[in-house]
Amino acid sequence: MKRNRNYYIRKTHRYLGLFIGIQFIGWTISGLYFSWTDIDKIHGDQFHREHVMTHSPPDLISPAQLDSTLGISSLELRYINHQPHYWVNDSLLYNAQTGQIKKGITETEAVEIAQNHLVKNLKILKTEWITETDNHHEYRGRPLPAWAVHFDHPEKLVAYIDASNGRFERVRHNSWRWFDFLWMFHTMDYAGRDNFNNWLLRAFSVFGLFTVLSGFTLYAVSSKTFLKTTSKLKKNK
Repeated sequence: MKRNRNYYIRKTHRYLGLFIGIQFIGWTISGLYFSWTDIDKIHGDQFHREHVMTHSPPDLISPAQLDSTLGISSLELRYINHQPHYWVNDSLLYNAQTGQIKKGITETEAVEIAQNHLVKNLKILKTEWITETDNHHEYRGRPLPAWAVHFDHPEKLVAYIDASNGRFERVRHNSWRWFDFLWMFHTMDYAGRDNFNNWLLRAFSVFGLFTVLSGFTLYAVSSKTFLKTTSKLKKNK
């Protein structure tokens, strides 16, 4: 009876360890990477440069002069290549000096915006017009359409510009891509990376707990020292 009990506990522990071992390796490797990397560098802060508007034009028109039918609920003043624009209701872009509506950001403007926000002397490889992204795209979940400006750099830099209002959205590079890939292993969200409440992660967490508990149980029923200690305690009662 005792031998059969130990056998089944040992077998359960072995197969549980084999089943979740690969995922445990993924958790460990990704955890090491996260703990040994600077999150600011992952975000690409080292590629940004200070971009400060040195003066504010004195001849801005009043937003009320734009269009009386707008019904303005939100308004932001944004600079596109040092020219002031009003971003109205998260949908319309107006020149803040002339009141003329602007239909999105051109390719040339997107390149200039990217160059204005990043370190100097980066060579442009190509630009890309993006209208859709899937759950694994490095620009997923961000405003579309957008311009992707690719740079000639060992880290394969890509800057993303909101094509509607000229906002510099993100810069992506190889270190961030490794982080993103390992994050997928860490969260076990292989469909989209960002869901920390998926059932696969929950299931493996429970299996991991059972693996640890079966290991403790196996030690308790097979260790002579542990058995002698518990036997003495029972006699002393």
